[in-house]
Amino acid sequence: MREEESLADRYLEYLSREHARLEDEIRLESKRPRPDEVLIARLKKLKLAVKDQMQNWASSHASSDRLTA
Repeated sequence: MREEESLADRYLEYLSREHARLEDEIRLESKRPRPDEVLIARLKKLKLAVKDQMQNWASSHASSDRLTA
């Protein structure tokens, strides 16, 4: 069980890093003299998808914790 928790923690950490990376890319692209609006829109969609994954993973993991407690 401890190994599963560690894997879950690592997965959430990965998603968190990916979310931060996308946020940085969006910020950098937005600061350019002529930002690529299509690229920014794609990055925002990816960032939202990562956020959704984080929330889904956390909620499903929390409900499985309740079942095993």
